[in-house]
Amino acid sequence: MYRNSRIGGMYESFYEHDACGVGFVVNLSGPPTHQIIEQAIHVLENLEHRGACGCDPETGDGAGLLIQIPHRFFAEEAEKLGFSLPEPGKYGIGMVFLPRDAEERRTCKEILAACIQDQGQTLLGWREVPRDSLALGALARSNEPVIEQVFVGRDRIHDEEGFERVLYVIRKDAERHVARSPLKEKDSFYVASLSCRTIVYKGLMLAHQMSRFYEDLSSPILESRLALIHQRYSTNTFPTWPLAHPFRMLAHNGEINTLRGNINMMTSRERSMASPLFGENIKRLMPVLTPGASDSAMLDNCLELLVRAGRTLSHAITMMIPEPWSGHDSMPDERKAYYEYHASLLEPWDGPAAVAFTDGIQIGAVLDRNGLRPSRYWVTDDGFVVMASEAGVLDIPQERIIKKGRLEPGKMFLIDTREGRIIQDEEIKHRLCIMRPYRLWLNMNRVVLPKQCSRISWPAREEPLLARQQAFGYTQEDLHTIIAPMADTGQEPVGSMGNDVPLAVLSRRPQLLFNYFKQLFAQVTNPPIDPIREELVMSLETTLGRERNLLDETPEHCRQLFLSSPILTDEQLDYIRQLDKPDLKSVTLSCLFPAREGPGALERAIDRLCREAAEAIDRGATILILSDRGVNNAYAPIPSLLAVGAVHHYLVREQKRTQCGIVVESGEPREVMHFALLAGYGAGAINPYLALETVSDLVPKTVSVDRAKAQANFIKAIEKGLLKTMSKIGIATLQSYRGAQIFEAVGLSSRLVDRCFTGTASRIEGIDIEDVARESLLRHAVAYPETPVVPSRGLDPGGNYRWRRNGEYHQVNPDTIAALQHAVRQNSREKYRQFASYINDRNRNLAAVRGLLRFRKGTPIPLEEVEPAKEIVKRFCTGAMSFGSISKEAHENLAIAMNRIGGRSNTGEGGEDPKRFEPDPDGNLRRSAIKQVASGRFGVTNEYLVNADELQIKMAQGAKPGEGGQLPGHKVFDEIAKVRYATPGVELISPPPHHDIYSIEDLAQLIHDLKNANRHAAISVKLVSEVGVGTIAAGVAKGKADLVLISGDTGGTGASPLSSIKHAGLPWELGLSETHQVLVANNLRSRIRVQTDGQIKTGRDVAIAFLLGADEVGFATMPLIASGCLMMRKCHLNTCPVGIATQDPELRKKFKGKPEHVTNYFFFVAEEVREIMAELGFRTVNEMIGRVDFLEYDPLPDHWKAKKLDLSRVLHRAVPWEGETLYCSKKQDHGLERALDWVLMEKAKPALESKAPVRFRQTIRNIHRTVGTLLSSELTKRHKLGMYTGSLPEDTVWIDCEGTAGQSFGAFIIKGVTLTVEGEANDYIGKGLSGGKLIVFPPKDCHIRAEDNIIVGNVALYGATSGEAYFRGIAGERFCVRNSGAWAVVEGVGDHGCEYMTGGRALILGKTGRNFAAGMSGGIAFVYDPDGTFPRRCNTGSVDLKPLHADSVPEVLWLLERHHRYTGSPIAARIMENWNREKDRFVRVMPRDYARVLRERKLREVEETTHVRQ
Repeated sequence: MYRNSRIGGMYESFYEHDACGVGFVVNLSGPPTHQIIEQAIHVLENLEHRGACGCDPETGDGAGLLIQIPHRFFAEEAEKLGFSLPEPGKYGIGMVFLPRDAEERRTCKEILAACIQDQGQTLLGWREVPRDSLALGALARSNEPVIEQVFVGRDRIHDEEGFERVLYVIRKDAERHVARSPLKEKDSFYVASLSCRTIVYKGLMLAHQMSRFYEDLSSPILESRLALIHQRYSTNTFPTWPLAHPFRMLAHNGEINTLRGNINMMTSRERSMASPLFGENIKRLMPVLTPGASDSAMLDNCLELLVRAGRTLSHAITMMIPEPWSGHDSMPDERKAYYEYHASLLEPWDGPAAVAFTDGIQIGAVLDRNGLRPSRYWVTDDGFVVMASEAGVLDIPQERIIKKGRLEPGKMFLIDTREGRIIQDEEIKHRLCIMRPYRLWLNMNRVVLPKQCSRISWPAREEPLLARQQAFGYTQEDLHTIIAPMADTGQEPVGSMGNDVPLAVLSRRPQLLFNYFKQLFAQVTNPPIDPIREELVMSLETTLGRERNLLDETPEHCRQLFLSSPILTDEQLDYIRQLDKPDLKSVTLSCLFPAREGPGALERAIDRLCREAAEAIDRGATILILSDRGVNNAYAPIPSLLAVGAVHHYLVREQKRTQCGIVVESGEPREVMHFALLAGYGAGAINPYLALETVSDLVPKTVSVDRAKAQANFIKAIEKGLLKTMSKIGIATLQSYRGAQIFEAVGLSSRLVDRCFTGTASRIEGIDIEDVARESLLRHAVAYPETPVVPSRGLDPGGNYRWRRNGEYHQVNPDTIAALQHAVRQNSREKYRQFASYINDRNRNLAAVRGLLRFRKGTPIPLEEVEPAKEIVKRFCTGAMSFGSISKEAHENLAIAMNRIGGRSNTGEGGEDPKRFEPDPDGNLRRSAIKQVASGRFGVTNEYLVNADELQIKMAQGAKPGEGGQLPGHKVFDEIAKVRYATPGVELISPPPHHDIYSIEDLAQLIHDLKNANRHAAISVKLVSEVGVGTIAAGVAKGKADLVLISGDTGGTGASPLSSIKHAGLPWELGLSETHQVLVANNLRSRIRVQTDGQIKTGRDVAIAFLLGADEVGFATMPLIASGCLMMRKCHLNTCPVGIATQDPELRKKFKGKPEHVTNYFFFVAEEVREIMAELGFRTVNEMIGRVDFLEYDPLPDHWKAKKLDLSRVLHRAVPWEGETLYCSKKQDHGLERALDWVLMEKAKPALESKAPVRFRQTIRNIHRTVGTLLSSELTKRHKLGMYTGSLPEDTVWIDCEGTAGQSFGAFIIKGVTLTVEGEANDYIGKGLSGGKLIVFPPKDCHIRAEDNIIVGNVALYGATSGEAYFRGIAGERFCVRNSGAWAVVEGVGDHGCEYMTGGRALILGKTGRNFAAGMSGGIAFVYDPDGTFPRRCNTGSVDLKPLHADSVPEVLWLLERHHRYTGSPIAARIMENWNREKDRFVRVMPRDYARVLRERKLREVEETTHVRQ
């Protein structure tokens, strides 16, 4: 109902995203006041930097507040209008958005009046809300609705809860009637709130416009005891008025990643919903979730239903957003039972979320299970509470504050205004857990699937293994590259150098249906999860069986089958097949179709299968086993994904899906993507019987372990891969992932998708069910040829992952490699044309979407009138390949080449040696113009940042989007360790997410940080092509990035799981087209450059990229081939035979590449571009950017699949706004002139001019972000400070700050700069600390115990490379994450402390949260543990826990002394006073890898000393 539909083309409204600042203010006691309203608006204004503006700087993405109904105010207003209001609670008020058209507005009001009357209530009157539209921006005014308030009197209802329920029915009924009406402006009808307790004021505006626009808010008698606020940041700039928050019961900062599955399952539950509280009115509530609404609006819909049906707020919230319970050793069993029981009623609404909620009496907030959104709160001595996304949003005297806290992962913060108190999480959960005997109910009713089962029945005689493998499309490559490594090691196989085979729909070979789908992944708007180091939040547990009425709770509700894993052995499947218990009965349905009846038989078989599934449910079956056993010469298998998708969606449409679980028994799935797709489209469990049989057959020929171990390893590898696939999109539980459909289809017809994969994005029309059948029958014919072949043919070679003779076509093959290398080495234009003809001739082998495009005829111009090649090559960049993934010689070769032609090379994420920043004596410059900032932050220092022309934030990479990476210790040579600020020999891990980017406003913050670090550099953001990337790019543009890179799915020198190489991401043509279209539609295109990359090879490719909307183009594979790469695809093995992807000193000697080889290639490409431009009539590249009207679809009539493609959405022409351009023609306004650092630099002028020491005081607020960064960067540049050039003396610039530090305080500050804060700090303090010193302590007039209260926010010292930090108080989540060298002291930390740490020291003088030291490979942490409980909260996967020893005691004492000196910490003083006793209470957290390296280093020193003495 609410989604923007004005863009067209590749845009999909479902994939819009938003994030925000959220918070509330509340008085625990006392009467309602207007001051609460004023304070709420003040909080909004202080969070305005967390919102966004689009092309109209005065139109925000939405802001609003929810308050209690101010009776005195509305009583007076009603009197003015000629009607009277009864006492509070006996009337309700609706805030209604209405159409502008008077007639349609009247119709909407009549519908609402009829619904009120139908429920026996009284319409008291209407009031038009006084508004000042001039307060709004032009865009907001252009679609401003008429806003009126409706007053409803309570009749024949005894209590407020009952009245709230009836008002809910009235609203839902009215919405349904309006939605079904023929009104043209029906989308303008929206009821923001209808309640007897609360009212919502919101709209498309900025925070400071709220009180001007809504004149009511300025009235001194508009009073409330609570106010819930929200400031929205949408990725699109066409957000609508209804999408602003708060909604009726909540405001949400986050992303629901499982939304599609939540929608489908809620739709299915509607048929079984019943409640005595609603009676027959229950039917008026359908659909429960408003079609087309945002994820936040639907979350609110679900919460409202659960609460109005009788559950408490806390009960409903914990059902929807449960904390992680599986594997939580310290959680009470009663709480585990509570969550386990409710998992049988409702799947989690999973994703990063901070949700503030209220029913007008209670108000609270909850954080997602992984703590991926910031929330801080203060409590005062007179019962005032403020909670917000940041600390310091209100100016409250410090002496009044009695508590400073934060929301913790999975925990709830709840205030009851009737009881006048804060209810702690423990009390809330205990109350919920004892409502029912949940553990007893589970023990009596739930059946747990045994891990080891005995087989009772056996399948009928099977066909020979080879024939069945052929029928299911197995290849030699599947057996030896995929299945055997998993069976041998229990790990998913790894590859490198990307994917250059055709899309499934372009391949001439029969493809599995799985191959037509691409995984979606998290980038920017929500973070991926690390499934290895953060496994405590991950779960593969699931249930199978019937769900009952969501609005009730009985023992029978949990009568389901519980599985610890969705991957079933043959024996476990047999156990399920034999189940015959109350509500647990299985039935097996055949997934075969008669091969001799031709392609049409498949759809008839699908019809039959769906019909049988519904009939089985009607007969009492609760588990459907979809089985393709029995394949023979007469019967072919229905593709398992088609069977699952068809049955799942058929049952959703019939509202029977929650009446059963689906199990797949199939010979088809054998790699991770197959299992992810089956689960993602509704399968609860999968038995890959043929893969398991194949594993057994490979023992001992190919697999070295025994049969049982091999099968167990294979299942383990699939489980790990499933967790990784789930984590890429930020989903933690299989229960939520099931049916969530986190995929895009490429090349399937809308008819097929609508039937079997409803709701899946499919923007390139393609093959239908009959074509799928044809591919199945082609495989079947190989297995069962009409004329038997003697000897029988073996398996097809495959060739999807590596070039094989007679295998799948690869764009980069021996012929193309040889042609290009001859061309560049001989500087031969003729040889280049030969190479380009291989690539561009799609008749030879169609491989990419661009192969189906041709240039329209233009008006040719002379070639000499076209922009010269020397200008075009300046638009070229090389890809982000780190020193570490490739050798020093190869890395520098690319840099020299790009500097020669004025293009830009990229450091990748491995840092860069400062020796490369200045030209060599021979004039060559080895400096990379683009400095990349990735999740690992390796080598990201202030010096690194100031020596860049462009700073690139890598959100994802084409080879493995949504994943992190690691460099094994044996590859961390001395040179690599030096530039990465690491220890040689110690493993380095790049986390999957940037831990300072959990949302779009976080990305905007990092862009701001980097612009402060280098105000002369462009800031770019690297995204990977997927559906919705255009809306993300719009958010990136609004976040003030100067450039957005849309990477294709085909590249990557780094090691990557083969399933990611093959199945994650989309071709760049799709992502680029969507990005350009959305940016133009949002009037953002002219203020941001757009770049694309991904197996771009020729001038034709570049020309198409320009026409689709790129300003610039990136290359990676081709420059490497020009440098000598042979595409052995063994980059991850360190065995590159040509010295490129290796650190082996001997192999590096084999590198023969020269800069001129690379420059020759780029000039060949540029000249080919010029020839195309001349033919089309373009004199400059700017003229051709976005001119998609010069491209047209060029089908291949003899390609039976490609000829069915529809590329019209890719070729949709975006029309610029009046006066705007289709290319980047403006500069972003970064707002640096408003930075506090200009004041600091003026005061620090002696240090800037002559390194003279200065010290001064400075007041700060939360709105002052990234303080100290501009100053530090200016010092670095002026005095040429760095790794080889030295640093400032300690404390040269000392700034004493008072107040609340904003985000990224002290980011990238250098040695010699000291910042203190008397107050507290928000998130990301000390980000990238580069030698500076940070000190934070409570104000002298604040009487709280610092060690019991929060002092700094989440993700402190992220990526710090050196320096010191002393924090007197508790830090939030992920303290010292990826710390490389800082020494820090803090008095308590949240979850995931010292995660991925590789160097430095961390002294923790208080409690830690869970998962401490996950992925920690270097440095040392010292944890004060007087009660001995720390080991339970530490992840010992990579560390050992030891007592202090002789080397560590001086380090701890030094840190304690400095901490006490700088902060006055009583804890430090007490420990030092009682050192002999207290030293034994410390735990030394020692990474095993680091300890090994230190031992080896000491041994070498001893050996060297001994040798010298001898």
